[in-house]
Amino acid sequence: MNRIYLLVFLIIATSCYIQVDKKEEEKETVIEEPYTLAKPKPEWVKTRVSEAKARLSQSKAGQLVWAAMEYHGGLEKWWNNGPVYYRFNYQPKPGTGTLRDTYETADYWSSKTRHQRVSNSNEEYGWDGEKSWYFPKTAEIPYNTRFWALTPYYFAGMPFVFADPGVFLNQEDDVEYEGTTYQVVKATFGDGVGDAPDDYYILYITPETSRLAAIRYVVSYPAYFKKGEHTQEKLMTYEGEQKVDGIIFPMKHRTFMWEADGSVGKYVTDITLSDIAFKPTTEQSYFNMPAESFVMEGLK
Repeated sequence: MNRIYLLVFLIIATSCYIQVDKKEEEKETVIEEPYTLAKPKPEWVKTRVSEAKARLSQSKAGQLVWAAMEYHGGLEKWWNNGPVYYRFNYQPKPGTGTLRDTYETADYWSSKTRHQRVSNSNEEYGWDGEKSWYFPKTAEIPYNTRFWALTPYYFAGMPFVFADPGVFLNQEDDVEYEGTTYQVVKATFGDGVGDAPDDYYILYITPETSRLAAIRYVVSYPAYFKKGEHTQEKLMTYEGEQKVDGIIFPMKHRTFMWEADGSVGKYVTDITLSDIAFKPTTEQSYFNMPAESFVMEGLK
């Protein structure tokens, strides 16, 4: 009888072992599907937001910028919303520059863009994370598309673009502009960050609300300027508010030359930001350059 019990026990134990082994084998053969969306996974966002908050909390300047991001909807929501689409219509005053008007889709998680010109939607250009391109090769676009591929990206993405680790922030003296006194933070960049690491931005932050009200900035793009040189400072306003999926954008900008004595100079540009929509279903491949594109190897 004991032998029968022992035999039954061994059969059951072996059966359980085989079933467990099969389950383990099934687990090992599960292959995760590749993630193809440009919109990051929520767990990726949580990690990056936590790192940004810890880094920015270490200085008063960083705390001011974090507060500005919170006012404008929060860094976590900004990234979780996915790529954002908008029309950025840059309208220089007569004799001060070239009209640049595009519909842009911007991936702020991976720093990629794709533009369609409003005047000719068949002409596109962008930045795929490594290279600048335009399409078709025969397109006659009257400005440097490598420079402009990411320029509206920064203006439309403020203050969120200052969460990146390559940005250095310093609090400066308060400044009065149009009857309001603003807290001021200067943002500079580490060596090798972008095409023009000598660019800088000076943020005007409203004390009562932490709203970004204006910026001053320079352009030091190496195709235009020698090392250490840059444009005269400009002042750009951030006027009006439009809230899209929890994120607050400005409605328009006015740009003025900023004089050496700290006064507002010539009125040079109007910019409108419109048609804003987040595009969470955009595939990563959307930011790949089209076949037969012209690839810009240099800065010009």
